[in-house]
Amino acid sequence: MSDDTHVDLVAASNEFCRPRLIRFSDCDPAGIVFYPQYFVMLNGLIEDWVNEGLELSYHGLVAQRRIGLPTVKLDVDFRAVSRMGDQVLLGLTVQRLGSRSMTLAVRCFSAETGEVRMQMTQVIVTTSLETHRAVAIPDDMRVAILRNAPELG
Repeated sequence: MSDDTHVDLVAASNEFCRPRLIRFSDCDPAGIVFYPQYFVMLNGLIEDWVNEGLELSYHGLVAQRRIGLPTVKLDVDFRAVSRMGDQVLLGLTVQRLGSRSMTLAVRCFSAETGEVRMQMTQVIVTTSLETHRAVAIPDDMRVAILRNAPELG
């Protein structure tokens, strides 16, 4: 980021990014994104990242392999409002890759200006959906993450 309120749009191209239209259903009566809706949007971004960015199947990971990706920690900054009709980008970068967890930098920013609307640091853990205990990040997932971010290895 070039400063605390704007994303360097060139640097953002290194993130896993997806465009998102802010919809009526995302907003509260004031016409701005109701903050829990960001968490719904960003969970969808994680699914897209697994499916498209890592080229794995999110459905296969959860429903067949019974590996969950629950969030265990969030640190969120809401910086500016998003309104119905806004075109934003949702971006995800892996900051840290552990043996059973990873730290993600996730953000929502204006597709036109780079203005940061919200950003968060999110820690997710790979768990067995049978025992609900942490398990090692699957090898194919680790390889895919390191393919896109070799500096984490």
